[in-house]
Amino acid sequence: MSPEEVLGEISSSHDGLSSEEAGKRLAKYGPNSIQTRKFNAWILLWRQVTGNPLVIILAAATAISYAMGEHTSAYYIFAMILLSIGLGFWNEFAAERTVRDLLKKVSLSAIVSRDGEKKEVPVAQITVGDIVFLAPGSIIPADMRLVETDNLEVDQSTLTGESKTAFKVCCSVSKKPEGLNDYANIGFMGTIVTSGSGKGVILTVGKDTEFGKIAREASFVKPETDFQKGLRRFGDLIVKVILVLATSIFAVNFLLGHSTIDSLLFALAIAVGLTPELLPIIVTVSLSHGAGKLAKKHVICKQLIAIENLGNMDILCTDKTGTLTEGKIVATSYVNEAGEPRPELLLRAITCNSAIHHHKIIGNAIDVALWEAAHKQKISLNPKQKKVFEEPFDYEKRAMFCVIEEGGQRTLIAKGSPDVVLQHCTKKTGLAKAQELNQSGLRLVAIATKSVPKKESYSWSDLTDLHFEGFITFLDIPKKSAKASILKMEKLGVAIKIVTGDSELVSKYVCQEVGLPITGMITGTDFTKLNPTEQKEAVLRCNVFARVTPSQKLQIIALLRKAGHTVGYMGDGLNDISALHSADVGISVNTAVDVAKDAAPIVLLRNGLDVIANGIVEGRSTFSNTMKYILMGTSSNFGNMFSAAGASFFLPFLPMMPSQILLNNGLYDLSQISIPTDNVDPESLRKPRHWDIKFIKYYMLFFGPISSLYDFLTFGLMIYVFHASEPLFQTGWFVESLATQVLVVFIIRTNRRPFYKSRPSKWLAIACLGVVAIGILLPFSPLANGLGFVPLPPVYFLCLALLVGTYLLLVAKLRAKFLKRFSF
Repeated sequence: MSPEEVLGEISSSHDGLSSEEAGKRLAKYGPNSIQTRKFNAWILLWRQVTGNPLVIILAAATAISYAMGEHTSAYYIFAMILLSIGLGFWNEFAAERTVRDLLKKVSLSAIVSRDGEKKEVPVAQITVGDIVFLAPGSIIPADMRLVETDNLEVDQSTLTGESKTAFKVCCSVSKKPEGLNDYANIGFMGTIVTSGSGKGVILTVGKDTEFGKIAREASFVKPETDFQKGLRRFGDLIVKVILVLATSIFAVNFLLGHSTIDSLLFALAIAVGLTPELLPIIVTVSLSHGAGKLAKKHVICKQLIAIENLGNMDILCTDKTGTLTEGKIVATSYVNEAGEPRPELLLRAITCNSAIHHHKIIGNAIDVALWEAAHKQKISLNPKQKKVFEEPFDYEKRAMFCVIEEGGQRTLIAKGSPDVVLQHCTKKTGLAKAQELNQSGLRLVAIATKSVPKKESYSWSDLTDLHFEGFITFLDIPKKSAKASILKMEKLGVAIKIVTGDSELVSKYVCQEVGLPITGMITGTDFTKLNPTEQKEAVLRCNVFARVTPSQKLQIIALLRKAGHTVGYMGDGLNDISALHSADVGISVNTAVDVAKDAAPIVLLRNGLDVIANGIVEGRSTFSNTMKYILMGTSSNFGNMFSAAGASFFLPFLPMMPSQILLNNGLYDLSQISIPTDNVDPESLRKPRHWDIKFIKYYMLFFGPISSLYDFLTFGLMIYVFHASEPLFQTGWFVESLATQVLVVFIIRTNRRPFYKSRPSKWLAIACLGVVAIGILLPFSPLANGLGFVPLPPVYFLCLALLVGTYLLLVAKLRAKFLKRFSF
């Protein structure tokens, strides 16, 4: 259709709508806004409850404890659950609020024609039939049919992913469009005017726009991440151990003639003792601690679990623009056909230039880059030269020209694509140099001139017998920090894969400049031609994917995850949403489109690999501290509960009362609450570490019995040396079990040998030593009688020191051998 036919079809005109009609249409079509995802506190709270299987296990333990009359233990476990959920909710709520504040920093108004006058109105109040005016820098507020254009050029990269700007027209399009880039007379919501001007009539608003459709369809079910899988498997392992051990303990005690209720309470206490109820809090506090540190390093974590995934990441897929490069085209050199410097070319280029100076330089990327280069070199237009004619850049001819006059002489200056400009030159000597520069990945503009006679106007037919002056080369320059950042990522064991819509030549050049060795390169077209087996091999072998589509990005990520990798994806466009959802950790930047920021659990306030590297280190530190608690709970804690179960089979009384087991467990948990503050050895951060349930199981089966061995030595000591009564036996074992399972953290927290070469954090040392001191003093306190404790003889403490000392030395020795066989 012609512009007039379109205006007639939707009952509008070049003067736009009246305010009354606009109000009616606004009521009919709704506001022009996209709700990407409404913030819902209940959904956020529900995610905290269901996101961790251990919370569900703890909830079951709470219910059983309460039903059996163990109200104290039920309240204790329930408090742990509430604290964990509360901390997680608060931190994610705060992060969501931060991101919502970032989203407010978006242009929210547009210039429209209402009642025959130009008016600035909020974008949400624009409706079908409105006439909207476009100027350089305008964000197109809704899908529109262009009715007037003047060299209008639009950046559609947020919608299509292509970095090349699109030239727009207002005439009808004869060929049926195949993709969004083929709609030459349509302005799409969210795209940006880079140069020229125009006006358009709104066709669709809000969710009915192309932008809105993609945002609406981006409701993917996010796949389970590596960390979530590990947490779920660990939960499954604990459930199996608890069920087997608790059932066996109850059955044997019942068969040995112990009272049913005592046997059941004892089995339940063992089950609670085995449950790492503090794990959700350790994870949450560790993540909160990490999130706070990352916020100071320009990283916002919208979902705390994303920090763990960031630390476990071993492959990062990213575009080169803004990550390896500055994301901005810069003029880099000025040479003739022989490659010799010709700085005077820059004056020619800014003379034949359409950029507008209005507060800042506005125009197409090439013209802006030329002016910025001129400002840097303090080159300005020659006041003696007067521009008498200018033909703007023609997208079909891929060139522009102007005519200047100086001292009565006129000169035509042509600027454009090298193959076009050279075609009009008398000599074609620059072709070889153009091919050479193109092969190196540089973008080129050719400059040619000729003297012309005075006349009223000039046309393209005047571009004959030109004298070739030279080339100006352009590049999205590599970041100065890129080389160091790539080395840092390499040291962290993270492979970088470039996934870009740019050409192979440009990608190759940038990779060479920043020191990223290319292990393999493939284009999206070639990738599609491969069979599934070849594609699997290609994603592992290649680290540069050029000219890829959004669906191919998704495919690459899926294949890498299927191969067992933890994959991060960094994107900022609408075309990146599916990839951001599908990766283990989606990373966006604060300059990204709203829905990309909404989709990514991690938002960078400053773009760059160095920022991501800081996040990886923090994530690994958090994961390392989480694993310290898990290995503690599945070794010494498991060993003590196993010992309690074994002793109950041959002792005429319970080795520890259910209330004492819960107190022991509570004090142990208190000592571990400071684990998130612990220092992490630098060598533990050098490579990604993943959940290894097999390793945890072996660790439990190897070190649990060592802990039990010392428990049985304590049993022998209490029975045969101290001839202990029931209360003395229970008191002696309570103190010994607490001391061994708490103090062993100083061995387990580091892989260094000897262990004292690694310093624990101040708070961890205070908490652990403080809890052991409480355990020793309890039998002598006024609380002793109510807890079933009696004072211990002085000689016992000499034996305790000997037992604890040899236990720690033995664990340290055997742990070194264990880690040689089972790496983690």
